[in-house]
Amino acid sequence: MRSFLGAALAAMLCSGCAVVAVADAAVTVVATTVKVGAAVVGTTVDVGAAGVRAVVGSGSD
Repeated sequence: MRSFLGAALAAMLCSGCAVVAVADAAVTVVATTVKVGAAVVGTTVDVGAAGVRAVVGSGSD
């Protein structure tokens, strides 16, 4: 009986670790997606600003 309880406890702890590992992986994927999205938005803003500067031109000739 004691070995059964030990095995059951070990199985519960391992499944808990698996849940934590999957949750950690999901958070990592979301964080990476947000980081890439922010980089794309930043690049788009930079390109847009360069286009506006090219169209408007500089005031000093």
